[in-house]
Amino acid sequence: MNTARNEHHEEPVEFIRLPEVKKLVGFGTTKIYTMAAQGLFPKQVQLGARSVAWVKSEVLQWNSEQLAAARRQPSDSSASK
Repeated sequence: MNTARNEHHEEPVEFIRLPEVKKLVGFGTTKIYTMAAQGLFPKQVQLGARSVAWVKSEVLQWNSEQLAAARRQPSDSSASK
């Protein structure tokens, strides 16, 4: 687990690697990178010449937003009753 200090806040930033991102969101590598390029998913942070990671809090926030959006939409099963 890698952490760094956020310049604007004193709380540590936790970086996670792709396998954990995939586990948290349930998407494959291609989908994650495509969505990030389209601005639909948090972008990775370049840690080194060949090393990237994601900010865990951003991925968890994205998850929360997806859940909230899904809960706001009416269910197809309830509309047919």
